[in-house]
Amino acid sequence: MKICFVLNDIESESCGTSVMLMTTAHARGHEVYAMGVGDFNFHHDAPISINSTQVPKNTKTKSPKKFLEALQSSKARKKRIESTKLDVLFIRNNPTEEGSGREWAEQAGVAFGRMMQQQGVLVLNDAYALSHAFIDKLYFEELPQEIKPDSLITRNKEDILKFWEKNDKKIVLKPLEGSGGQNVFLIDENEKNINQIIETISQDGYVIAQEFLPAVKDGDVRIILMNGRVMVKDGKQAIIRRVSGEGEFRSNFALGATADSSDLTPEMQRIVDLTAPKLIRDGLFFVGLDVVKDKLIEINVLSPGGMEHFKDIGLPDFTDTVIEAIERKVEYKELYGHQFDNREIACME
Repeated sequence: MKICFVLNDIESESCGTSVMLMTTAHARGHEVYAMGVGDFNFHHDAPISINSTQVPKNTKTKSPKKFLEALQSSKARKKRIESTKLDVLFIRNNPTEEGSGREWAEQAGVAFGRMMQQQGVLVLNDAYALSHAFIDKLYFEELPQEIKPDSLITRNKEDILKFWEKNDKKIVLKPLEGSGGQNVFLIDENEKNINQIIETISQDGYVIAQEFLPAVKDGDVRIILMNGRVMVKDGKQAIIRRVSGEGEFRSNFALGATADSSDLTPEMQRIVDLTAPKLIRDGLFFVGLDVVKDKLIEINVLSPGGMEHFKDIGLPDFTDTVIEAIERKVEYKELYGHQFDNREIACME
């Protein structure tokens, strides 16, 4: 199959989940294309085209690090390809990681993804679902309250202060749009700068005030779902605990968290069971759930990652499981034609 991965920017891409998936697809003999979110081209009387990059033809490697080096080298092949020549567009760019001056890039991948979906390309995750879930943390609020901590989304400082009082003066504040643990604050009764923190976060948009969960001291658990189910390979599940560093309550790998193993508890399974129907209905094929004990604290639909840390805790490489699932979807699309729409095929097993 011909599969194209949409990244924030090829030159700045690091060796994470996206590169691992590309490496496995390449090793399985597929035509793998990479593109930055700024590499779409549209003209009204022709299909969308993309300025793609491929590793050199003679590249044979199962090493994501070497694959990325080849992709970023001067020998990488540059090729413009019509979208209709592709079988799959895998949207893997993370809008929340775009810096100042690249605001144009935040919604481009999803917007062009919708157009390519209309042209018959299989788009994962479903581009219309991604449009709806563009702000992961707001999509999160559509899930059943039973599995979520108490929270408030507002730009009103007085409402946040009342919420703080209601929750015994211990809450977490974070931006509605953001990732990697940036601008996330634990606000307790000793915090002297709460007004300044609220003002700083609200300068860039809405603020999420969330009930503090004491169990976060043990880290959080990232659960990778595929087709609404926990990924399984060789009897092991795609689950990883992220343990925060000394004096840090945020459990992000980007902030120095370490990886540990975790079982799927009945409470976690309950969260998966209540989340899966919505994900399947919306065509969200590949999703990460972040859980603290019995509460879902975040859902990642735009660019779930963390698989590069699986080897650190003895988990297998799940990337072939993901690529095999995509291969089946391409086959379903070929066999059934237009009998199923993109959203339905996206979560077919």
